[in-house]
Amino acid sequence: MPNFSGISKQSLIGKLLRAPLRLIPRWAVIPILQGPLRGKKWRLGSGGDGFWLGSYEFYKQKALQREIKPGDVVYDIGSNAGFYTMLASVMVGDSGHVYSFEPAPDNVRELRKHMELNRIKNCTVLPVAVSSTDGEAFFDTTASDRCIGRIAASGNLRVPMVALDGLIARKEIRPPNLMKIDIEGAELDLLHGASETIQHFRPIIFLATHGPEIHSGCIALLSEWKYRLTTWDGKPPESADELIAYPGG
Repeated sequence: MPNFSGISKQSLIGKLLRAPLRLIPRWAVIPILQGPLRGKKWRLGSGGDGFWLGSYEFYKQKALQREIKPGDVVYDIGSNAGFYTMLASVMVGDSGHVYSFEPAPDNVRELRKHMELNRIKNCTVLPVAVSSTDGEAFFDTTASDRCIGRIAASGNLRVPMVALDGLIARKEIRPPNLMKIDIEGAELDLLHGASETIQHFRPIIFLATHGPEIHSGCIALLSEWKYRLTTWDGKPPESADELIAYPGG
């Protein structure tokens, strides 16, 4: 699968590849060009070119494809408009399930639309933030990039907030085989709120961290829980900002 989204917008081929999009309204629905989601429907205004090209976060996407198995339960935490939710849905098949966590209302709308457009039945959308406790949180959606909404004391929205341990203890969701986490700075709080789940069920964890202190804290906690840490791009875990954590020490 070629990484089309890696082609610069300033290059000739990049300009030619993207030129037709200028004629298409941003609310239009187009087929994804390549990869396991080829032919799936995507709303053009839901994100950058990599989504409809099918090569968004190229190497991370391929790493997830290797790890997700038919029948798995996958948590997509910080699902945005649903690209990874759709990928996981394809990989787990009819016998698996995807739980998609996303608190930003605009993203939830796009996420649900993609589920509807593609007739996805093996996914549950949870419009909540995930952290260390249940309750409410302020959430900041003022950034120009819709992908970087985050829990923040000065947030412009109030959203429901949950801890994963509580959801599983109440049997509201099934326990995970794999967790993909990208939540713009609340990663360590999420891990604390999922400590029983992670230590008991031992899921594979794809974790994007935001900031050196949070990154170091996540490494320390996962190491304490006997996880082996690596990365999808080959960087040492200490100097990367995205980790893959495998159970087993």
